[in-house]
Amino acid sequence: MSQPISELTQSATYPVGQLTPSIVLYEPSFEGWLSAVSYVYAHKLQDDVSLQLTAQDCYVPSLIAQATSVDTDGDKAERVLVKLNTLLGRSGLRNILWGFLSEKYNIGSILFRVVKYAIDYPSRSVMDDLGNLNVLELVQTVKSVGREKHRMEAFVRFEHTVDDIYFARVEPDFNVLPLIGEHFRQRYQDQHWAIYDIRRGFGIYYDKSLSTPSRPAALQTITDLDDAVLRNPASIHSEDELRYQKFWQGYFTNVNIKERKNPRLHKQYLPQRYWKYLSEKQVLPNAEHLQKRR
Repeated sequence: MSQPISELTQSATYPVGQLTPSIVLYEPSFEGWLSAVSYVYAHKLQDDVSLQLTAQDCYVPSLIAQATSVDTDGDKAERVLVKLNTLLGRSGLRNILWGFLSEKYNIGSILFRVVKYAIDYPSRSVMDDLGNLNVLELVQTVKSVGREKHRMEAFVRFEHTVDDIYFARVEPDFNVLPLIGEHFRQRYQDQHWAIYDIRRGFGIYYDKSLSTPSRPAALQTITDLDDAVLRNPASIHSEDELRYQKFWQGYFTNVNIKERKNPRLHKQYLPQRYWKYLSEKQVLPNAEHLQKRR
């Protein structure tokens, strides 16, 4: 038999505060998230089961949620970073950073729960405890980010411009541009190049004139880029670029063996979402300049 509402109210064991989410908003940067973690512990909010850490640009205002914005504080962020390095080690800290770069809508809260778990149990190998659902989700997220990083390093296509800069456009699922810069910096030290993330509106630039015989130049961040260039990159192609693309398209077509064609496997190793920035995918397979000449 159902109980009267008055009895249910009297016997309830859930504090009313737990029904109202407490949200800490941080500036959308890793330093911003670290500052939010510092704020939570400074104000003793870490045991609030309804606590959420959310990036300011992802927050949707609610009538029932209590949201507090936290400014980025470099000193506090650094102290938290040092503490995490002590608790989690270099590999664990890398997981935290890569997880943050996934930009998942709830990643700020997941990372905080992992950090709280590490602080509560400092002698435990937190990142090995896949029985903890937050750690498990973080590990799975890091694997996805690592896979995207590997694909970006393999699928980036540079186009030579009139300014003698090799320029590439990308749209990765995750914010992996900060992770792939070192790969290209070490590999292409003898040329100017830039990679621009169209989805996130920023890129990285390498200026070889700033390098030395013993050290490659530092990467620079670029944010202001002409929209016309992004819409029509052919407008800045050098005279040789079209010839380069034709050579590459011809090679890609002519090494293909029709009898062994497997579109399903091809898409598995080269997902179709990357194709629009691959020069070998921009022409019809029967284009005249691709025909074999024997």
